[in-house]
Parts: sequence; C-alpha cells; structure tokens
Amino acid sequence: MAKKNRCVTAQVEFLEGFCVEVIETVQEMQQRSEALRSAGQTISLVPTMGFLHEGHLELMRVGKRHSDKLIISIFVNPVQFGPGEDLDQYPRDKEGDLKKARDVGVDIVFMPSVGEMYQEGYQTKVQVENLPQHLCGLSRPGHFDGVTTVVAKLFNITRPHMAVFGQKDYQQLAVISRMVMDLNMDIKILGVPTVREPDSLAMSSRNNYLGAEERKSALSLRKSMDLAGELFQGGEKKAKVIRDAVQSLILSHPFTAIDYIALCDPVTLDDVEVLGDKNLLALAVRVGKTRLIDNCLLQNDSD
Repeated sequence: MAKKNRCVTAQVEFLEGFCVEVIETVQEMQQRSEALRSAGQTISLVPTMGFLHEGHLELMRVGKRHSDKLIISIFVNPVQFGPGEDLDQYPRDKEGDLKKARDVGVDIVFMPSVGEMYQEGYQTKVQVENLPQHLCGLSRPGHFDGVTTVVAKLFNITRPHMAVFGQKDYQQLAVISRMVMDLNMDIKILGVPTVREPDSLAMSSRNNYLGAEERKSALSLRKSMDLAGELFQGGEKKAKVIRDAVQSLILSHPFTAIDYIALCDPVTLDDVEVLGDKNLLALAVRVGKTRLIDNCLLQNDSD
C-alpha cells in the first residue's frame, strides 16, 4: 500500500519511493505558482478530468519539454456536462492517475473539489460566442461555456506561461485559443496531434465504455476518415459526396448512430459545400451508448 505523508502547504503522495506534489486548494495553488514565477520558472499546464491515458501523457511530455515546471489539473468539471450526460459515471482513478503523473515527470497535480472551484453563490461564466455554435456545441448546449469557464479559472489559479491541449478535441482547442486571444491572456496554447490506440481508435477515457464488438465498430471512424482523404486526394471537392461516403461506411457497422459529420473551415468551423485547400472533417458518432469524436484535416499534399 502506498505510504502517504503531508507537508505544510500541500499534500504529497509517496508512491514507490517517489513523490508527486498534490495541491487541493485554490489559495495554495496560486501561492505556489506565484513563487515559481517569482523564481523565474516557466510553467506549463495540462488540464484534465483524470482517468489518464497515453493521450494525456503525451500532452504532459510536450508541456515538460517546453517549460521548467509542469502542472496538471485533475477535475471532473460538472458545469460542462448537460442533463442526462455521464457526469456520475465518468471514470475516476486517483491512485492510478497520480502514479502515471509521477512516471511522466509531473511536478504538481492540482486536484480541487467541486466546492473549492465553485463556491456557494457562484454566478459567473466565460462565453465564446460563435465557435461553440457548430459541431459538438449543437447537440451539447452550454457545454463549451462550462469548458471556457473552468479553463479560464484554471489559468487564473495556476498562472501558466503555456497550456497544452489535444487536437482530438479540435473544437475545444479552437474555442480556448479564441478565448485566450480575445481576452488578451498572456498564455501560449500548444495543440498536440491525436494519439491513437494500436488499432487506430483515438484515445479517450470513454473508450473504456465500449464492449468488444462495439470497439470493432468504433474503428469505422478512422476508416471513414481514411476514405475521405482518398476521395479528396483523388480530386473530389464536393462536400456532400464525401459526407455521404463517410456516412455510408460508418452506418455499415453495427451499433453506430451518427451525431454529425461535418466538413468545415478549420478556423471558423463554418460548413463548406466545396472543399478548398485545407478543410476539417469532424465526426461525432455514438457506438452503443458511447459518444466518440474524431477529426482530421483534408488538405493538399503540398500544404
């Protein structure tokens, strides 16, 4: 059993002889970050909701390469979940997460409670206006308000010089980048390419929900993106033709139901009917009860 001690300013988890500094309060985290910045240390942040997988760990490796100190947050954010979504069932593994964080070289884990992040009487939110009105935002109203609000709070609490996000959640990356730009936040946003399982499924905490047969059907997302790429490189520029081909391939697999198939501008996320030099193909598909997202860029080979 892992031995646990406490220090004055933060909890320290000792796992197999190594330690990860765990901070649970906003005040302590702000004080720690201020001390690091005053000492001339650069800070990177990787926000997570825990149940860490290789995709998260790659974000951490990138953050560690680009800064002196790496902070990750583990917080399942209730305000980004809508009615009927999987907040209560969202997987959690504190001990496993801390071990993975230690192994990858995380310096500090910020792990607040819901009450610490949203104190009684909380009534403020941060809202990006247009980008959330596309893709996942259409079927998850209010989701991105919850994302931008919690990320803005995490930025204020951890005070990073840079923050690292995965391109698998392309819309989230776009929304956060817009928020940082619009609000003149002095933070560099780094986007990291999607990390995939050996069978090509994009890594996600929700992959854990898939049964064996459902997982086979989930591979249709990557197969459909490969098909779209082949059509585009073959000269097809009509969005409808590519969407129809993608839809047909996905629905040929059991357990699948399409939320959206979008071909859009990678900056504005506006739908396009005729593809240009660079286009985003974004997918959201339910496989059984599990909602999966994935995306790829369709662009000319010379770009």
